[in-house]
Amino acid sequence: MKDGKTSDSLRSLKALADETRLRLFQLGRSFELNVNEIVETLGMGQSRVSRHLKILAEAGLLTSRRDGMWTFYRTAADGPAARFAAAIGEKDRGIFARDLARARKILEDRNRESRRFFDAIAGDWGKMKRALIGDAALDPLLLRHVPRGEVAADLGCGSGDLFAVLRRKAGRVIGVDRSPRMLEEARRRHLSDSRRGILELRMGELESLPLRDGEVDCALMCLALHHLPDPGRGLAEAARILKPGGTLVVVEWSAHQDETLRTRFQDRWLGFEPQTLEDWLTGSGLSVRTKTTLSLPTGLKILLFRGRK
Repeated sequence: MKDGKTSDSLRSLKALADETRLRLFQLGRSFELNVNEIVETLGMGQSRVSRHLKILAEAGLLTSRRDGMWTFYRTAADGPAARFAAAIGEKDRGIFARDLARARKILEDRNRESRRFFDAIAGDWGKMKRALIGDAALDPLLLRHVPRGEVAADLGCGSGDLFAVLRRKAGRVIGVDRSPRMLEEARRRHLSDSRRGILELRMGELESLPLRDGEVDCALMCLALHHLPDPGRGLAEAARILKPGGTLVVVEWSAHQDETLRTRFQDRWLGFEPQTLEDWLTGSGLSVRTKTTLSLPTGLKILLFRGRK
């Protein structure tokens, strides 16, 4: 056993005995990035970056996740990576700090690009969404799983297609979206409810929600998670805003290979495996009470998970 650990340590030391690989290791401690984002962050050629990534992955210091044609990398959470992360210490000093700042700016630029995209298509969003889900009866499905309560939140509400569903189950609805134009469209469509104070619209990111701890009885996140760089963080935020005993309903694409959704709808993730969603939910302190799948005429499948805090 000791010989095995010594061998792992030597392999890790050799892998990290290079400035570029050490930068990649430190970068992966903060972000999960695809190869293009890493290339842009470090300002190096793709072949050079890919060679270093391979060495780190073979040493067990990085993990990779294949999503369609994209591969994402981050520092491994356990094993030799955890030991070396503890030994190396801070990841935000010197050249590492510059790398983190550059990566943060790249992701922020991606977010701004996505926001501009949804601002531009706000008026056509209903038609575009129908092209994806066809005549799938989402409303009855949601009505079966959204519980009654005083306050419900639609996280990533877009132009407010699901407000009518939530209004049947809650006395007040809070809609959150990062696109100003989407929120304007939602306000226009539901002006009466907004004026009566039973609908409130808030602009914000799903990974940093503009809601207080325990503010809502139920939260709905419908086909929004796959746009987030860090879906696990988004689900943890959704769990945070729930009252004890509150419910989170998540509707998402099942894992698929339709790369066109990246360009047509700015999708970052090509859906999710059911176990991945369940692990994120339970990791956020929710117990999973319902799991169901709905097949669409387009060939895509929708997952619905219901978790209780």
